[in-house]
Amino acid sequence: MYEPATQPTMYFIGVTTAKSSIMDVFPAWAEHLGLKDAVIRGMDFALHDDPQKYRGAVAFIRDDPLSLGALVTTHKLDLFDACKDMFDEVDLHAALMSEISCISKRGGKLIAHAKDPISSGLSIDNFLPPSHFETSNAHLFSMGAGGSTIAISWHLIKAVAPENRPACMVISNRSQKRLDHIRAIHDEMGCDIPVTYELAPTPQDNDRILAALPQGSLVINATGLGKDAPGSPLTDHSKFPKHAVIWELNYRGELVFLDQARAQQPAQELQIEDGWMYFLHGWTQVIAEVFDIDIPSSGPSFEAISEIALKASGRRS
Repeated sequence: MYEPATQPTMYFIGVTTAKSSIMDVFPAWAEHLGLKDAVIRGMDFALHDDPQKYRGAVAFIRDDPLSLGALVTTHKLDLFDACKDMFDEVDLHAALMSEISCISKRGGKLIAHAKDPISSGLSIDNFLPPSHFETSNAHLFSMGAGGSTIAISWHLIKAVAPENRPACMVISNRSQKRLDHIRAIHDEMGCDIPVTYELAPTPQDNDRILAALPQGSLVINATGLGKDAPGSPLTDHSKFPKHAVIWELNYRGELVFLDQARAQQPAQELQIEDGWMYFLHGWTQVIAEVFDIDIPSSGPSFEAISEIALKASGRRS
């Protein structure tokens, strides 16, 4: 099914990988980082695809000498469920969160990683004002209970000073199964932040939750809607709280949620962030792991990598 790699190859396991900026950015990064002849290849799967298809992809990467690893998006939980027995090592984050966002090979071993707790934390720390939660009664409201929300909540539970955590976390999802899964993970973490798990099969359900949030809350679209599938988790009649921080985890696609926030930005005095910084940290963390190199997450070296990505992607002329 897959052609053997003829040069050092990293894979991107996603839904519409050809549309991602990484296809333009990776060659520029590879040259900058000295990754001679390295290339990236996409592997597209349908949402919640056949487990055997995931197993086939992992087996190919494991057995092909020049296939060095992969970044996994969208399918992180499903791939873990289907393939966890195929790995020689599963890192602590991957085991706790039951997800795989990075596949690497080292010393003849196939290794599963969950890098999102690191990359999401770096992203939040980049845009969230210092002491944001400490100086307010703000909540976190994340729509979608998949791997990204698990990682973000881990960062806020475990990696942030207790006085600067949300007063409450509200997590909504269209299916009860994912809510039960994230609740179990929070229990295992020893979460001591109040959390409400809301079944929200329709955008109107999320509108209702949004309307009850206090000022300054962090509101996240972690559903994939607007990129992997059309639409938004909110209706056009939704109303964001004053001074809210809005985070769209995607940086490409229709981004309806982002448009809804921008329409209310002046009146509600919103801070709006897209997923570009998340993209940068997510990819650089995984590239460093796959190719066994060091890539700084801040400072002049990271700024140079960011500048290369901006130019290669066309986000800035």
